[in-house]
Amino acid sequence: MQASDTAQPKVLVIIPAFNEEKTIVQTARSVMELGFDVTVVNDGSRDNTRKLCEENNIPLLNLPYNLGIGGAVQTGHKYAYLKGYDIDIQFDGDGQHNATYLPLLVREIENGNDLVIGSRFVQKSSEESDFKSTKLRRVGIRWLSFWIRLFSGKRITDPTSGFRASGKKAIRLFSEDYPSDYPEPESIVEAAKKSLKIEEVPVKMKERTEGSSSIGGLGSLYYMIKVSLEIAIIALFKRKEVW
Repeated sequence: MQASDTAQPKVLVIIPAFNEEKTIVQTARSVMELGFDVTVVNDGSRDNTRKLCEENNIPLLNLPYNLGIGGAVQTGHKYAYLKGYDIDIQFDGDGQHNATYLPLLVREIENGNDLVIGSRFVQKSSEESDFKSTKLRRVGIRWLSFWIRLFSGKRITDPTSGFRASGKKAIRLFSEDYPSDYPEPESIVEAAKKSLKIEEVPVKMKERTEGSSSIGGLGSLYYMIKVSLEIAIIALFKRKEVW
């Protein structure tokens, strides 16, 4: 039987989680209540993340040891690819992302984009309470935006955003090749090298309710140097292709 032209896309929401026991159940439920398939990628957590997911019947991919954010997200992409999903969406497990924006990201993929990024900066918000991150991080984000535009020609206002939707082309690409550390800016350039269509949509994010960022202090300097070099290497030495 031939599928209807109006058939809904098959969507998977990927929630990478490392020691997120205080937020993971609420985060996963906020997605499931909207009718989306979800899988938590438990990245070798040492707390009760796995136990809570199992007790609450939350679908789980359990990694035996910590791979880092890149490895966890790529695990989700590989799963989505193998299971034939049309769209997958990366969604943080720490409470920062708002599930009500999920349909917006899905719609932009349906409109022909391959990678859709939820951005805090593409459109100024009128609500002063919106979480925008620290001044130092915003300076870093502006630098990465400039660097990405310099090497790829693509203007991205929020290159570190982990709230992102991938269509079939991006799912296949990221299943095969995905950066291990701080992957979001690098993977944007990788997608641009493959001539994928990239778009941003405005979203609001909340301050994390638990835990702290892995980027801070001297880590911020290391992050900026490493990611800037990786972006340049991808742009200059990887072959440009049309997928």
